[in-house]
Amino acid sequence: MTVGTDSPAQARSTAPPCAPASPESQESPDRHPEAAPGPAGSAGPGENAGFGGLNPDDLPDGLVVADETGRVICFNAAASRITAVPGDRALGLPLDQALPLEDLKGRRWWTLTDPYGGLAIRRGQPERNLLLPGGREVLVSATYVREHPTGPVRRVVVSLRGTEARRRTERSHAELIATVAHELRSPLTSVKGFTATLLGKWERFNDEQKRLMLETVDADAGRIKRLIAELLDISRIDSGRLEVRRQPVDIAAAIGRHIQVHTTGGQSPDRFFVRIRPDLPDLWADPDKIDQILGNLLENAVRHGEGTVTIEVAPARAGDDGEQGTEVTVSDEGPGIPEESMSRVFTRFWRGSKRGGTGLGLYIVKGVVEAHGGTITVGRGPRGGAEFRFILPVGTPAHLL
Repeated sequence: MTVGTDSPAQARSTAPPCAPASPESQESPDRHPEAAPGPAGSAGPGENAGFGGLNPDDLPDGLVVADETGRVICFNAAASRITAVPGDRALGLPLDQALPLEDLKGRRWWTLTDPYGGLAIRRGQPERNLLLPGGREVLVSATYVREHPTGPVRRVVVSLRGTEARRRTERSHAELIATVAHELRSPLTSVKGFTATLLGKWERFNDEQKRLMLETVDADAGRIKRLIAELLDISRIDSGRLEVRRQPVDIAAAIGRHIQVHTTGGQSPDRFFVRIRPDLPDLWADPDKIDQILGNLLENAVRHGEGTVTIEVAPARAGDDGEQGTEVTVSDEGPGIPEESMSRVFTRFWRGSKRGGTGLGLYIVKGVVEAHGGTITVGRGPRGGAEFRFILPVGTPAHLL
């Protein structure tokens, strides 16, 4: 990397930090007396005008700028925080000294990339993981500023980001994969075991035994299907691609179907109490998604709660504009959710008890409700149990208004 021979003090006086790249700004420090570097290398008031009033210290990512001689003329507060190098110490230093970066193989990054030499058509470096002194990882990208496409580099603009957010995302993905793999292992083992047994010893079992094993296989296959559907839903929610196909929805009929599923499965009909308020507005929503919301909330109340499960449907106002909506409340009479856990109920892998489940259901419920433009909250019910309340706007299509 080519570096000028000016001293750090000279560089500080002739190259104001983060000043706009223009010949006039570098002709004489007397023309811009207000451009002296502030604390931690922040730009002074006069320089901010060149960026539309933006102070480099307001940027969330680290920003380091080197001039045509290779010396640092900008080192914002985020860069100081990420590198633990004070901005006023970095200003005026050669870029490779202010940012002594190495790649993951231990090679000096600026020597390897040579931003001021090499091919004149290069525009920069894409983001990659590099190492600071001490082995701390940082995400670095660089742009080479030229006056014309093949001209000399006038400035090198470097962006720095910590790796904490990426590592959190990677950990979350790893946890999701591990959880789903664990949940899939049990039903797959069952399916494989029963099918192998039936294929190998079909004639040894009577019809009742065969039916029992096939029903178990069918139930476990359904469980696998639900797990895969949950995984796909999470992927769509995280990427903002969850589609909502709106149709008229009879919410009372949908609730009735889900209660029938539970009563058929052995729950007493007396355990459920449904109250439908009059004058409900017409609800346009995705019927499959509404079934998904109701199924998760009722399953949660039956499995983790106690006593009567109350489902109440009432008209409501949704959103800041007061649009008509439908409010659905599901509550039980169990021990409820501890106050300190309520903020985590709708996060991935939260489990209210050890009674099974992936801990993904309520995360998906929240994503589906929000995809409809609605809101969902959790609290303590009138009889002490958990109470989930979601409100959906009527969602009337524009051509019907």
